[in-house]
Amino acid sequence: MERLTAWVHGRVQGVGFRWWTRARALELGLVGYAANKSDGRVLVVAEGEHARLETLVGLLRGGETPGRVDLVVESYDAPRGDLIGFVER
Repeated sequence: MERLTAWVHGRVQGVGFRWWTRARALELGLVGYAANKSDGRVLVVAEGEHARLETLVGLLRGGETPGRVDLVVESYDAPRGDLIGFVER
């Protein structure tokens, strides 16, 4: 188990991006959240098996997202175990 923190850059607010991310994360069995940030980015935090987190990052970069993703910057850390479900913030 790991924790993913991914900063998604591009036109990702106001286009259903957080909802889309939540749906993909739930399909993968991940917990966490997707949050709009004041600078226009979306922060995605998720916990689960590393391979499933990598799959989510691939989907974020995959070109099938709502809006337009220009860049995804991700990091992996130890899980904190403080997340329940997957929510939009």
